[in-house]
Amino acid sequence: MATETHSASPVDASDGVPAAEAAHAASDHGVPAGTTEAAGHGEGGGGLPQFQFEYWGGQIVWLLILFAILYVLFARVFVPRFRAVADTRAQTIADALSEARRVQAEADAKAEAVKSDIDKARADARKLVADARAKASDEMAKTQAAQDAELSAQIDKAEVRIRGLRDQAMTNVGGIAAETASSIVAKLTGKPVTAAEAKAAEGVA
Repeated sequence: MATETHSASPVDASDGVPAAEAAHAASDHGVPAGTTEAAGHGEGGGGLPQFQFEYWGGQIVWLLILFAILYVLFARVFVPRFRAVADTRAQTIADALSEARRVQAEADAKAEAVKSDIDKARADARKLVADARAKASDEMAKTQAAQDAELSAQIDKAEVRIRGLRDQAMTNVGGIAAETASSIVAKLTGKPVTAAEAKAAEGVA
């Protein structure tokens, strides 16, 4: 008698479902037969890859590369530009301060020169006034002396003329007196009086 043998259906080790039934169910739902196992393994892994230890090596390498790129950019591009801008600004400020100090020094020097010129002009003006006063005084003294000399000369001339007129007048008065006396004597005595007698009588008188 022949024994009836039943072949056991292969069983899926992952969930205890026969492989044939799983394949049949997958075909009924339109899912490829080879994807069920992969889907099961994917669902069992879970979590973000960057937090899984096996990916840390690559992440560290990329972080180092990114850090190196950023360091090179900052060291060779951004920092030199910032430093150049800061140096330019500092140099501009220093130049402006230096120019301001130079202008201030020039202004102080010009003010000092103007003050010196003003003081010199005042001293020159005082000297001119003093010289003018001295010259005017000298000219006035000379003019006064000349006028005094001229006046003295005129006075001397006048005195000489007066003395001459006085002497002449006295001479005329003597002659007139002698004539008058002669006339009076002649009228009183009835005799004419000579000029010698009249002069003798005038001398006695």
